[in-house]
Amino acid sequence: MTSNPQDDPRIDPRLKALLALLPTWRATDVANREVMLAEANTPEALANAASYRQLTDGLDNDAVSPSAGLTIHTEEVVSDPDGNTIRLQVIRPESDTPLPAVYYIHGGGMMSSSCYDGQYRSWGKFLAHHGVAVVMVDFRNCLTPSSIPEVAPYPAGLNDCVSGFHWLVSHAGDLGLDPARIVIAGESGGGNLTLATGMQLLASGHIDEVKGLYALCPYIAGNWPQAGLPSSSENDGIFISVGSNRGAMAYGIDALEAKDPLAWPLFATEQDVAGLPPVVIVVNECDPLRDEGIAFYRLLLSAGVSARCRQQMGTIHGADVIPAICPDISGATATDLAAFARD
Repeated sequence: MTSNPQDDPRIDPRLKALLALLPTWRATDVANREVMLAEANTPEALANAASYRQLTDGLDNDAVSPSAGLTIHTEEVVSDPDGNTIRLQVIRPESDTPLPAVYYIHGGGMMSSSCYDGQYRSWGKFLAHHGVAVVMVDFRNCLTPSSIPEVAPYPAGLNDCVSGFHWLVSHAGDLGLDPARIVIAGESGGGNLTLATGMQLLASGHIDEVKGLYALCPYIAGNWPQAGLPSSSENDGIFISVGSNRGAMAYGIDALEAKDPLAWPLFATEQDVAGLPPVVIVVNECDPLRDEGIAFYRLLLSAGVSARCRQQMGTIHGADVIPAICPDISGATATDLAAFARD
């Protein structure tokens, strides 16, 4: 990796300014999930999380993502099979006609964050202003709470995402949505869950309810670094660090050892993905996860799935969903995603 991202000529200067506000760190291995849970609940970790939420709150402002012209409300949904409650944040442009919808799954490595965090409030409104309704699911994270207090490992988060999607389809008319134009999208851990939700719906016979899948910078390998994924070494430490077992330990090491494609979609075979609707993969040039997204795109093509891949040059992991920093980059992705849902 580049020793100092500030010296990396590839990175957009606006993103370098953001990186300068964030601590730099390299991931280290842990013995088990219980160690991570204990770490996440220390006073220092809780204070750091609060500071990070304060930073992301500053990314939500009316100049970039206005609330005017939108209706925003929350639905509470019972998830199957555990009977727990999850939340859906519904952001809808004012319209008298049924709208296409983006069912959006937030990032955070399936471990952390919430669709109510500032950057996701901003991204949801920004995307909705491109003419689509946005329904953001707050699922059970596996390490720290979202707006849902429970934390649980795989498959809890996936079950919540699938349950939320089923609820959305069955209530599309009530929400003023076109049930024939619903796409599933998400970034990072949400990109993982986007692809896994699609494969789960395919296996259960519900894939015809999905117009398409749109996965940004998907976090899908489960084990890093890998020689076949050069970006996992070359870009590690630029915004995120993946060179450890932490992701697998938090989400569930058994699923990694079993090579479960619903936990870590890069294990998927052509048989697992054949029959999916059209898929778009978006990757960031300076992201450790870049090459696993490209590898999944190539798997889709080999399985006969209609797929395309977009690479955002000069960008770091997840830059597309931070419109307050690079509105042109976010705008290009929002325009593409809205067209994917609409057309």
